[in-house]
Amino acid sequence: MAEYHYNSGERARRRKRREAQRRRKVIILSVVTVLVLIAGIVLGLSMCCHSEDDPDKTPSGNMDSQGDEVGNQQDPENQVIPGGEDVSDNPDDPDEGQGEQMTAKIPWNLVLVNPWNKMEEGYVPELKTLDNGMEIDERCYDDLMDMLDAVYDEGLTPVVCSAYRTQELQEELFDGQVTYFLNQGMTQPEAEKAAAKEVAVPGTSEHQLGLAVDIVDVTYQLLDEGQENTAVQQWLMENSWRYGFILRYPTDKTEITGIIYEPWHYRYVGREYAKEIYDSGLCLEEWLEQKYEG
Repeated sequence: MAEYHYNSGERARRRKRREAQRRRKVIILSVVTVLVLIAGIVLGLSMCCHSEDDPDKTPSGNMDSQGDEVGNQQDPENQVIPGGEDVSDNPDDPDEGQGEQMTAKIPWNLVLVNPWNKMEEGYVPELKTLDNGMEIDERCYDDLMDMLDAVYDEGLTPVVCSAYRTQELQEELFDGQVTYFLNQGMTQPEAEKAAAKEVAVPGTSEHQLGLAVDIVDVTYQLLDEGQENTAVQQWLMENSWRYGFILRYPTDKTEITGIIYEPWHYRYVGREYAKEIYDSGLCLEEWLEQKYEG
């Protein structure tokens, strides 16, 4: 496994770039806020002037003779769920489309991908390259770099050994694991079932979302339970949530996640949600069910 070479000079430059980017974002947001306020004031003055010029007109919508507003009502049976489908197209099946409605409520960084929930076919995130050539979703790049910087500041050396994977790479890894179990004397169905607990079936891996990274300690680079005893993992397990990452496959959660305990696999969910999940002691599946269906 190749080491994750880390350049302190590049780290300092990257921090300065991120600080400059944050300052630019604050300035842009401030300008946009001012412009929105100005636009609101102008619109309000315009409406007041218009109302004074034509006092017979109602302030909004159309009114019938009883004074009830009829121009701005929505027909509850013909509403379109943003990001989902028009529920009025399925009058004979009221449950159809419920999955789409739930998906529409969940932000990009909480998308659930596991053995029972495949990712969108053909999806490829906007990627950003790490120092070692691996790639991740650009939206979690800054938080990942902040986390790695913090680990290095503790005098530790983390190694990012896996990040974004293409469909082809995931297929290669899965097939390799199946072959391993076949060589152990398992049948094809047995080998595929066993392999799926250790390497996600192609199309169900968080690595394909670009939101997952495997991180190990430079002093111990094996992907096994011994990884939890390393200084890097102990720090990450306690602090990764501060940077928007969670330990995705905790111990004793295999029946829920469908994946064995992996004390090296971290999933990006954003800083706000990571704290909630960490504090809850739940895995992502449990937390999502509680938050969106509980």
